[in-house]
Amino acid sequence: MRKIVAGLFVSLDGVVESPETWHFPYLNEEMGAAVMAIQAEADTLLLGRATYESFAAVWPHQTGEMADRLNNIRKLVVSSTMRTAEWNNSTVISGDVIDELERIKKLSGKNISVTGSITLTRALLRAGLIDELHLMVHPIVLGAGTRLFDESTGRLPLKLVDSTTFRSGVLNLHYQPA
Repeated sequence: MRKIVAGLFVSLDGVVESPETWHFPYLNEEMGAAVMAIQAEADTLLLGRATYESFAAVWPHQTGEMADRLNNIRKLVVSSTMRTAEWNNSTVISGDVIDELERIKKLSGKNISVTGSITLTRALLRAGLIDELHLMVHPIVLGAGTRLFDESTGRLPLKLVDSTTFRSGVLNLHYQPA
């Protein structure tokens, strides 16, 4: 069975919103290698509509290893409003998304990677569909913004299976359901 693996950049106070405004000063080769390692184990990228739209506006115009990876990987876009997705290898899924993802997990293939997509990640956590959670906790307090874990998450026992501290001070935390 395939695994759904979520990866997010997180501030020290738990904010996951708009990492493009605070994450880049901490980006280094170690973090890049860790992100690429997660992506290398996946053959499908699962995105919410907002993350899809921001990625689709940027990555088709980029070059390099990450751009090649994102532009060519199979992409599933969760949306109740979109009917089509124009970015290469993209398919929209709607309706009972949880049932559809449970079905997709049973198919042969590599991991399904979730990047960003806060609302989707929360829904998958509540449904028990996330098999691995990678949090790259940045040493910055933002004071405001959307947090991954809020009242809707409920109790969520996790087991820390690996941790690394990058030279930039970012903690790379790898969790599985307990």
